[in-house]
Amino acid sequence: MSAVLPVVRTVADLRAQVRAWRAAGLRVGFVPTMGALHEGHLSLVRLARSKADRVVASIFVNPTQFAPHEDFEAYPRDEAGDMAQLASAGCDLVFAPAVAEMYPPGAATTVTVTGVTDAMDGIARPSHFPGVATVVTKLLNQCGPDVAVFGEKDFQQLQVIRRLTADLDIPVEIVGAPTARAADGLALSSRNAYLSADERKVAVRLNEVLRDVLDRLRRGEPVEATEQHAIADLQAAGFTRIDYVETRTPDTLARLGPGPVTGPLRILAAAHIGRTRLIDNMGD
Repeated sequence: MSAVLPVVRTVADLRAQVRAWRAAGLRVGFVPTMGALHEGHLSLVRLARSKADRVVASIFVNPTQFAPHEDFEAYPRDEAGDMAQLASAGCDLVFAPAVAEMYPPGAATTVTVTGVTDAMDGIARPSHFPGVATVVTKLLNQCGPDVAVFGEKDFQQLQVIRRLTADLDIPVEIVGAPTARAADGLALSSRNAYLSADERKVAVRLNEVLRDVLDRLRRGEPVEATEQHAIADLQAAGFTRIDYVETRTPDTLARLGPGPVTGPLRILAAAHIGRTRLIDNMGD
């Protein structure tokens, strides 16, 4: 594949290319991103490539999923670097629209998902999921892929997307990809670039604490006490604020506990080190 990757910046051009592929009988995969790509994103592209003949990746830092006090302006951006990485991973086309293309003047429609958004990041970042649900709905309608791949690192977000595609009858297969991790276990994230060297040493404890939580729960220890123990461990490690550590069912994200649990479960956590917010999750 050439290192020069085609890019389109309008919905009309994106749809024209996808129509041409479909006319040739090709299956289309899609990977939405906000850029600042790392190996985790590239693993999503490779997974999409294994399930489709052509892969589209979007690069769009979506303003509607950032609260006013969050890092929209500071969010890392490197389109040229992203394009080179996507080409190496087997991507066929990049959709990189401007904000005005995604949200034209007068746009007044949003998508809201209830239930799976009622806790955790739905509380900690109340404007986040309406922005995510709206932009993902738009992107899926604009691209019209057969399959779309999302990372399990953002596990609550993945369940929101599964819910909205089912409820809105969007004809796409949603695939969750396992969380990509550094050698020491830290979940790969664009926001890891914000971490200082000392903060990076603290950050790895999030993964380790979640593993301990899972081990404790599988030994039959009660959920509530185990979660409180995890919060104390994170605070002792140097995390400056803990948004949540919660045990949920993997599908509906219903709360589990307070006592011992059996059956499928997912531990989800969000914690801050300085100005950096990290999320992670773990299940069987």
